[in-house]
Amino acid sequence: MKKTSLLSMLLLGTVGVVAMSLSFAAPPAPKAAGIESRDYSWNAQEGEKNEALKLKGNRENGEEAYEICGACHLPSGAGRPDGTFPQLAGQHTTVLIKQMADIRAGLRDNPTMYPFAVTLTDPQELADVSIYIESLCIPPDHGKYEGTDAALQIVKGKELYEKQCLECHGKNGEGDKAKFYPVIAGQHYKYLLRQMTEIRDGHRRNANLDMVRIIKPYTDDMLVAISAYQASLKMPGAMCEAKASKK
Repeated sequence: MKKTSLLSMLLLGTVGVVAMSLSFAAPPAPKAAGIESRDYSWNAQEGEKNEALKLKGNRENGEEAYEICGACHLPSGAGRPDGTFPQLAGQHTTVLIKQMADIRAGLRDNPTMYPFAVTLTDPQELADVSIYIESLCIPPDHGKYEGTDAALQIVKGKELYEKQCLECHGKNGEGDKAKFYPVIAGQHYKYLLRQMTEIRDGHRRNANLDMVRIIKPYTDDMLVAISAYQASLKMPGAMCEAKASKK
C-alpha cells in the first residue's frame, strides 16, 4: 500500500480506522511453531529474513515504505510512551528485519501489526524500510517509569541488569547488531515491561531461548525495576535537534 491509499485512510481520522481497513484486506496471520516447539531455532538463517539481510537497503525507497508504519509508530519513529507501540528510530536493521519477517511468517504473534507488515512486498522492501528506520534521529523524550520510587527502582534495576542482561544487551543497552540483540536503552518503559512479561510467561513465541531461561524466575517487581533502569538509559545514535520554541 503506497502513499495515496494510506493518505486517504489517514484523512478518516484515526489509527484504528487504518488498522481496521487493513485487517479486512489482509488474510489471517499464519501461526508457525515457536518456543513451544522442540525444533524451534531462535535465529534460523532461512527464508525472506535471510534474503533481506543480504540486500543493501535503499533509504529513499524505505522512507516511502515506512509511511504505513508511521500510522502507529509515528513518522519520527518515536512510538508511543504508553507502550502500545515501541520506539523504532535508531534500532538495528538486523533486529527490524528479523522481527518483521517473524511477524509476516507467523512466528511472532502481533495481530495489530500483521496487516501492516504484509503490505511490504518482498525482502528488498524489508531491507529498505529497515535502513530508513535505523537512520532516523533519536527522539529526546520517551516513556519512563514515573512512580514516586523511581530512583530506587532504577538502582535495583541496574543491579539486576548488570548481573544477567549486560552480556547480551551491552553496558549501555546498545544491543548487538551482528547478533540480532536489540537496542533497549531509551525504549518506552511500558513497552519494555510488557515484552519482558510476555517473554517470561511464554507468550513471545519468537523469543531467544537463552533470554526465556534467564527471565523465567523473575518476579513482577524485578521486571518493573529492570524496565525502569533500561528506560533511563540514553539510546545510542544521533539525537534529534530540539524544536525551536514558538513565540
